[in-house]
Amino acid sequence: MNCCHRPVGDSSKIVEAPRGTLTHHYITDEKGILKRANLIVGTTNNYAPISMSINKAARGLIKKGSEITDGVLNKIEMAFRAYDPCFGCATHSLPGQMPMTVRVFDLQGNLLTERSR
Repeated sequence: MNCCHRPVGDSSKIVEAPRGTLTHHYITDEKGILKRANLIVGTTNNYAPISMSINKAARGLIKKGSEITDGVLNKIEMAFRAYDPCFGCATHSLPGQMPMTVRVFDLQGNLLTERSR
């Protein structure tokens, strides 16, 4: 392969990786200069199930009138780390150190309580 060859046009590739399916799409101009890139990473593909797991964990752990403790926050955090342990912040935070906010709403959408760390 010529080290100085620059492909012209567009190309898409799909790869299965530990974090999920990666989709890459690149477009170059007539000189092979990159003009557009579209990357769809595993987190994007996993967003819906991550959200559902967080919701299920929170509903199972937070009961009416109960306090939202650090232990509860840690268990909710585990729900999304199971899908994607490579979140940028996950590599720089020990469990229980990741900044997060949990908000509890009633059926009408009114904020009942909030806990942050």
